[in-house]
Amino acid sequence: MMNVNIQTLIPLFVALPLAVSLLLQLVARRSRPLCEWLNILTMLALVVMTFLALGERGIYNLGGWPTPIGIDLRLDELSVLMLMVVNVVGLVVALYSVDYMRRFTASSNVYGLFRLMVTGMNGVVLAGDLFNLYVFLEVAAIASYSLVAFGCAHEELEASFKYIVLGSLSSALILVGVALVYGITGTLNMAHMAGRIAATGMDAPLLLALGLNISGFPCNAALVPFHAWLPDAHPSAPAPVSAMLSGVLIKAIGVYVLARLAFNVFGVSGNVLELLRWLGIVSMIIGALLAAGQTDIKRLFAYSSISQVGFMVLGLGLATPLGLVGALYHLVNHAVFKSLLFLNAGAVEYATGTRDLDKLGGLNRAMPVTGATSLIGSMSIAGIPPFNGFWSKLIIVLACIEAGYYGFAVVAVAVSIITLAYQLKVQRQAFFAQLPDALRGLKREPLMMSLAMILLAVGCLALSFAVLSGLHDPWLIGPAQQALSAGVFGG
Repeated sequence: MMNVNIQTLIPLFVALPLAVSLLLQLVARRSRPLCEWLNILTMLALVVMTFLALGERGIYNLGGWPTPIGIDLRLDELSVLMLMVVNVVGLVVALYSVDYMRRFTASSNVYGLFRLMVTGMNGVVLAGDLFNLYVFLEVAAIASYSLVAFGCAHEELEASFKYIVLGSLSSALILVGVALVYGITGTLNMAHMAGRIAATGMDAPLLLALGLNISGFPCNAALVPFHAWLPDAHPSAPAPVSAMLSGVLIKAIGVYVLARLAFNVFGVSGNVLELLRWLGIVSMIIGALLAAGQTDIKRLFAYSSISQVGFMVLGLGLATPLGLVGALYHLVNHAVFKSLLFLNAGAVEYATGTRDLDKLGGLNRAMPVTGATSLIGSMSIAGIPPFNGFWSKLIIVLACIEAGYYGFAVVAVAVSIITLAYQLKVQRQAFFAQLPDALRGLKREPLMMSLAMILLAVGCLALSFAVLSGLHDPWLIGPAQQALSAGVFGG
């Protein structure tokens, strides 16, 4: 690993995509290819920076003001893992968007919003104080609201409105929680806040503040019963947006923040952990059952996201080293295979003009890249060995058994079987049935869309190899789990 000035690198994760977002708005109407290349090169630079940050820890004080007076950005092993998820998936989505977004007349404007969303997510991951975590959350949320409503069709505007209403409600709860905890502890810095809470213990006002935050962030994570926005937002949004929403955003500003607050700020307690376990179980079951009844392929994947996030939250709720490893590993896996599945769905809609499974069939022959990569994504999310989803689900099941929650282990296996059932339905109706006469003569996937799907499919296989070879433990997942279990944030 080359020597790198981590103090210089940390703010660039926020400053670079923000600056490019503003630049893209200036050049959007002048040169579409320039927008496309700026978008790709920005994400490539962020990925390179993330690899340079591997194994590093650091604190960047904005304006040179010391903690806790000033604002700081903090990097640890968990932050690096989340930066990897956000920026690698963002790069692949940027490649996919080159061909996919050209059919939209105002596609160049999308790239600026994409970079603004990445700015918000990177900021959430690195924020060292609760208020600026909230600010970055709002930046990402506002960009996602706009992207969902991008086409300005009735369906898209309705979905965006629902998303805004529920998102605003969750933001209000979070902001009240932030204000309350500041009034009690006298600080917004999460490291100092964690130290004071650890010294004084959790009293009733702090429990209320924690409850407000736990009520707010599950909406961003699309956990049941805070999930109503997701099934409408995903089908309405363009495929690259859906991939970022499901693959990255609901974990970066939902699951990640929930885990960070519970483990590194407020401290875990029996009641909080029990709540997380039951939120996970209920989301797993309801999300899977609702997905099984869908014929709209993107809506099916949206409900599936709710179910898969439930696996992550269940692992967090176990609070054991094995449970946390399983949750983090499944978070990474889900980012890859769910992004892949939404890009597959986008390719199908791009070529056929429909998302209705009842109107599809035989696409393997007409769209071989989409068919092959979709099969890999389906087997991965269903937890079929040796694909990556199998290993993360197995770890969570074993963690349930280790902790004595045998019923939860049975539920996890049952939900995986349901997941396999509806994913096989997608494969049978969309790719292996007879090609309808109306769809004969379809063109193959454009080059950049094919490349993006292949990269994510390779990622599914690589992540499976990683756990088999033991790379996951010393490289990313193990250190991230240790950072989550360490207690005081930044300590």
